[in-house]
Amino acid sequence: MPGIPGTEQDGSTNMAATVEFSVNMTCNNCEQKIKNVLMERGINDVKINLETQSVQVISNKSTDELKSFIESTGKVAVLVGQGGVAGGKSLGAAVAMLGKDGDYFTPGTQGVIRFNQISKTSCVIEGTIDGLSPGEHGLAVHETGDVSRGCGTLGDHFNPRNARHGSPENGETDRHAGDLGNITADHNGRASFRLVDNVLKVWDIIGRGIVVSENKDDLGLGSSLLSKINGNCGSGLACGIIARSAGIGENTKKICQCDGVTIWDERIKPLVGPGRREN
Repeated sequence: MPGIPGTEQDGSTNMAATVEFSVNMTCNNCEQKIKNVLMERGINDVKINLETQSVQVISNKSTDELKSFIESTGKVAVLVGQGGVAGGKSLGAAVAMLGKDGDYFTPGTQGVIRFNQISKTSCVIEGTIDGLSPGEHGLAVHETGDVSRGCGTLGDHFNPRNARHGSPENGETDRHAGDLGNITADHNGRASFRLVDNVLKVWDIIGRGIVVSENKDDLGLGSSLLSKINGNCGSGLACGIIARSAGIGENTKKICQCDGVTIWDERIKPLVGPGRREN
């Protein structure tokens, strides 16, 4: 089965999104190197502010790809904002850290999914999930954010319009708002994906949950009763709560006020304990 239209999986053209990185730039030479490496990859819509150490990029590349491009210059890039802007205000962005029973720090299936509202109608959803079996796995936003008893307490698929279970393929809108189809894991168990959805909206899903399932979602085309409810995709392998994240220009943090660790060092230091404050 082909990848979801509008994703990196099927090679189709994606809608561009704006993302903002904080990069530890110290000179004009750093700025030029970053511009050059992005332009070499066909990314021309770049705005760099050396004083605030900000790099804003408009592209249809994933944030992981953009970060990798920037860091190929020897600098450290930290994602600090994403999302469209209308009337001078951010349209919204969100992130979910997925893990077994909703615990990202438990070994096993883990991942990160970001939601970037790039217009009033379109949301870019991208992520990377590791620890999957090779092949297709269903992905869906669920109605609650309750992981007190694992993924099973997140409720049914998010379905505010009381629609049938279906597919986001080919722009289908007669479906649960939370239906995101399937993601495909490679032989190493990693699924990397980027899709544009015109049904799901960031402002509707903050505090809800997202689940990657053990099996393929049959997109409501099967003969069983569960096919019409959840695509007969089995139990959740990993899940997480969707939390609001910063929009463009909303995150100016450079140093953690509690212990003085910079955001660039913070990425490679433990969250707590020995080594947190060591140089």
